[in-house]
Amino acid sequence: MRRHINTTVALLALAGAAIFAGVFLQSSSAKSATHTATVKINVTAKEWAFTLSRRTVPVGSTVAFKVTNKGKIGHNFVIAGKKTKLLAPGKSQTITVKFAKKGKFKYLCSVTGHARLGMQGTFGVGVTAPPPGGGGTTTTTTTAQGTTTTANVGNANTTVQVTMVDYGFQLSQATIPSGHVTFVIKNTGSDVHNFDINGVKAGTILSPGQSETWTVALPAGTYLYTCDVPFHVDKGMTGTFQVTP
Repeated sequence: MRRHINTTVALLALAGAAIFAGVFLQSSSAKSATHTATVKINVTAKEWAFTLSRRTVPVGSTVAFKVTNKGKIGHNFVIAGKKTKLLAPGKSQTITVKFAKKGKFKYLCSVTGHARLGMQGTFGVGVTAPPPGGGGTTTTTTTAQGTTTTANVGNANTTVQVTMVDYGFQLSQATIPSGHVTFVIKNTGSDVHNFDINGVKAGTILSPGQSETWTVALPAGTYLYTCDVPFHVDKGMTGTFQVTP
């Protein structure tokens, strides 16, 4: 009788150990699966910003960034040494990055001028990411009438005609007195273009035949202007004008 009881106790103990081991292994497996699961983040690119569905992940995360260009011109997405190809409007690409270390990782569009216009930000790994952005200018404010600077500005009121062609700019004058300057911009080329006064205002991407007008208040100095469409700067769509006191 005693032998029967001892055998029963031993069997119960073994069964309990097996159940515990099974629960432990299942729990460990679930934790491992959770830890190694790929985080999917949607990235929307457009003029002139990125929107991420999530901007912070835990250390050790593998992240699949699906980048979709919803803008009107080509953009790419660069982060942690990985980047997409130049995406045409409406196109998508996914890149995967393993984040093994804690920190803040910069992302941007590497097309000339696009990061400066706002297509950049910081992604957090194990830390809270700061607000998106980081491009553009810190010395101007936009109003309904245009863009006005906080620096000393003269009293002149000048209108400058800007003609965009393939591939260059034609300004009615290259020297302008300080004050409020109205730029009348027209695209007479066969490709899309824009007129961007670097650090002051980026004009709208204009299709052939389109035009726009805006006014900025400019203190004295030398100003660089460019077209932000990919590779147009390389083809000659850049120059400078002088604002005199």
